[in-house]
Amino acid sequence: MTNLKKLGVLTLSIALAAATIGCNNKEGKPAEVKSPNLPEAGKAEAQKIAYIEVDSLMTQYTFCLQYKDSLTNLSNSYQRTVENKMRALQQAGASFQKKIQDGTFTTQEQVQKAQASLAKQEQDLQKLQEDLTLKFDAEQAKFNQALRDSLQNFLADYNKKHKYTLILSKAGDNILYAAPSMDITADVIAGLNKRYKK
Repeated sequence: MTNLKKLGVLTLSIALAAATIGCNNKEGKPAEVKSPNLPEAGKAEAQKIAYIEVDSLMTQYTFCLQYKDSLTNLSNSYQRTVENKMRALQQAGASFQKKIQDGTFTTQEQVQKAQASLAKQEQDLQKLQEDLTLKFDAEQAKFNQALRDSLQNFLADYNKKHKYTLILSKAGDNILYAAPSMDITADVIAGLNKRYKK
């Protein structure tokens, strides 16, 4: 079929569709096409939207500050434990080298036994690092969940009075623009801190 014929068929299809719509309209008025998902003109409700600055929440909400200190202390404790084990392994390795150089080992069996001991210490150190990382990640996940629960519970009560349709979290520049009047961060932090003290 040539392009000219295709254009003719398309034009005819459009004309038939218009005629069908016109025939279904008995009053001779143009047919009105409505979308069931859109509100009718003039009946759209005003949406109340607000946002909370996540960075401010993390630095001003007492719960976050206390938990952050706790996580920092835990991290430092884990790091000291790993460093102590690492130093012990390095000292054992240096001692092994010295014994090799001094000829302290009298049999090959003694050398192999010392090497096996070093290898076991190294494996134990790797396992310890993995275990402590998993424990720390679990503690951090626990904090994130507690923070989410705290914030959601507070906002559920807070919104009974304020009636927001949507409350967003603003982190960095994930919201390109918002009117300052939409920022409820200070009010929410004050309410969270007051509730946390109880």
